Amino acid sequence: MHYDVIVIGAGSMGMAAGYFLAKSGKKTLLLDSFNPPHNKGSHHGDTRIIRHAYGEGEEYVPLALKAQELWNELEEATGKELFLQTGVLNIGKEDSEFIQNIITSSKAYSLPVNVLSSKEVNSRWSGITIPDDYIGCYESTSGVLKCEDCIEAYRDLAVQFGAEIMTNSRVKEITNHGNNVTIKTEQNTFYADAIVIAAGAWSGKLLSKLDLNLPLKPVRKTFAWFNTDEKRYNHYDFPAFSFETPEGTYYGFPSIHGTGLKVGRHDGGYEINPDEPIKGFGDLKEDAGDLENFLTHFMPYNKELNYGKTCMYTLTPDENFIIDLHPKYTNVAIAAGFSGHGFKFSSVVGKILSDLIISGKTELNISPFSIKRF
Repeated sequence: MHYDVIVIGAGSMGMAAGYFLAKSGKKTLLLDSFNPPHNKGSHHGDTRIIRHAYGEGEEYVPLALKAQELWNELEEATGKELFLQTGVLNIGKEDSEFIQNIITSSKAYSLPVNVLSSKEVNSRWSGITIPDDYIGCYESTSGVLKCEDCIEAYRDLAVQFGAEIMTNSRVKEITNHGNNVTIKTEQNTFYADAIVIAAGAWSGKLLSKLDLNLPLKPVRKTFAWFNTDEKRYNHYDFPAFSFETPEGTYYGFPSIHGTGLKVGRHDGGYEINPDEPIKGFGDLKEDAGDLENFLTHFMPYNKELNYGKTCMYTLTPDENFIIDLHPKYTNVAIAAGFSGHGFKFSSVVGKILSDLIISGKTELNISPFSIKRF
C-alpha cells in the first residue's frame, strides 16, 4: 500500500494531477470521497467557460493559454470533443476594473479581443439588450469546456498510465513524517513519498491536519437552464458570456444542442459546511429570482425556468488561487481556493502540481498564488 504519490481529491485539479503524475512514471493513487465526476462539489453542471484575456488579472493569462493548449492535447489524445469554440462575450461598464483588465491583458498578450459599443453588441446578437453605457469585449478563440467529460477523459488516461483510483474513500487522518506520509481512510491505511491535496471545499479541513490553517470559505452557489429561443441562443451563433452589472455579476452559456440557456450568478452565496446537506435549487426565492431578473433586463427573449442545480465555490479572501508547496513539508503540493473561476485552469494546474511533486518547481509563474500572502 505504498505509493510514490497519493492525490487526495480526484476532481478537477486532482484528476489532472493524477494523469500527469502517472504519465511521468510515478506510482500514483487517487483518493476521493465520492466517485468523480460527481455532483457533490464544484465541477458538475455540464459546462464551464474558458477565456484567455482575463478580467481577474493579467497574471492569469499565461496559465489560461497553457491550459487551452493542454485541453487541446487532451481532446487529441482521447478523441473526445471537450471544447466548443463559441467565443466569449464579457459585458460591463467601460470603466470597470474587470473590463479594463480584459482590454489590458489582451493587448499585453496580443489576444484577439474585439471591443464593441453597446450598439454593436445589440446589433450583432439579437438576443442581447444592453444600455448605452455598457461595452462588450468579444474573444472569438475562447469558449466552453465540457467539464464532466474533461474529468472523465483525464480519469481514463490516468488509469491507462497505471494510476489507481479509489472512490468513496474519505481521508480521516494525514501524518507527515518528513520523508513520507501516512494516510488513513475509513477502510485502509496508505503510505506515500509525497501527496497532493486538491479537495475543493474540503481542502481546509484536510490541511488543518498538517498544521496549515488557510482562510478558505465554502459557499453555496446556484445555476439554472431556461427554455429559450433556439434561433437566437444556439451555440453556433451565440457566445458564452459574463455580465458585470450593479445588481451582481452573472455568467452563462448558449443553448448547446437544444439544452437551453444556462445562467448563474457569480457573486453572492452564503457560507456552508460541505459535510452538511445543502439547500436545493429553489429553496431560496433568490435562486430563480436573481437569474430571472437578469434575463428580463439583458436577454428578454428567454422563456420559463427549466431546472436548476447547486454547487460550491471555495473562496479565498482575495478570490485568487492557492497553488503552492506546503510551507513546512516540501513533499505536499496544494491546490485550493479556486473561488468559482478555476475549472478552466485545471489542466495546467494538474501539470503544475505534478511538476512541484517531481522537481519542487514549475516553469510557470505561480508566485501570485503563493500561500505566503496569507
